[in-house]
Amino acid sequence: MLSRIASSLFWIGRYLERSVGTARILDVHLQLLLEDPWVDEDTACRSLLGVMGSPAPDHCAREDVLRVLAVDRTAPGSIAYSLGAARENARRAREIISAELWECLNTTAARTPHQVTSDKVHGFFSWVRERTALAVGLMESGASRDEAWHFFTLGRSLERADMTARLLATRALTEASGASWTTILRSCGAYEAYLRTYRGMPSARNAAEFLLHDRLFPRSILYSITRGLESLRELEPRLQRAGVSDDAVRMLGKVRGELEFRPVADVLVDLPAAMAGIQDATSAATEAVALRYFPENVALNWMGDRA
Repeated sequence: MLSRIASSLFWIGRYLERSVGTARILDVHLQLLLEDPWVDEDTACRSLLGVMGSPAPDHCAREDVLRVLAVDRTAPGSIAYSLGAARENARRAREIISAELWECLNTTAARTPHQVTSDKVHGFFSWVRERTALAVGLMESGASRDEAWHFFTLGRSLERADMTARLLATRALTEASGASWTTILRSCGAYEAYLRTYRGMPSARNAAEFLLHDRLFPRSILYSITRGLESLRELEPRLQRAGVSDDAVRMLGKVRGELEFRPVADVLVDLPAAMAGIQDATSAATEAVALRYFPENVALNWMGDRA
């Protein structure tokens, strides 16, 4: 496969997952700012922008977060930018992707609003989730499990691990007033799956363990890292008898090993730092994938501290 096509498919997957992950995080935390009068809005908004890798203005409000992370088409971390970038990458890969997927991404980018009023914020985030689910569903149901699908899935897997890590990091943004574990689980679409697994109200240990270590839930970090490793091994099977030559495989394998064998209680001691480590690993793995499979392209990544 041409490296140009591989790069486009990889980034379609990443940008779709980035847009829906950002929508989930904003939906949770902007609602928290509305419902809890004790939250320091300036501190919470600055912290949220920091976790998402975006610079914060001097005096930060809910409207600034919505503009920078939702509708600003020039901000690399925004939903509007991600949907537009997914469409542009789809245009470059038109000879590979299906007509249905192209039409879906093209329509979604064209219909993304330039501004969202306060009373329509939740509806906008729901729309983003629905449109990205449609795009992913078209790829999952209509694509052969060949290199194209593996590059798309690899991009989604790396971004999903990163976004779940960011969501968990936001748990500590406002300390006691931060989003509850029930809210965090709901924002991942994990609440019902969690109840079926643990059969009780969410506790910090169980909820963190579910989102970090669960091998069956597709938004857990361990599941995402494992899925990414499987795609990497399908793209380039391991032939050597000793060691690992692929830097991305080495990095993700190290993360998976730490997730599997590190007790969740140790992670909760400093959850933001642990999640920052996950974000650094996915960023480094992305750069390694870009160098190995499409070196002529610059690896697009988050702006700010996590770039």
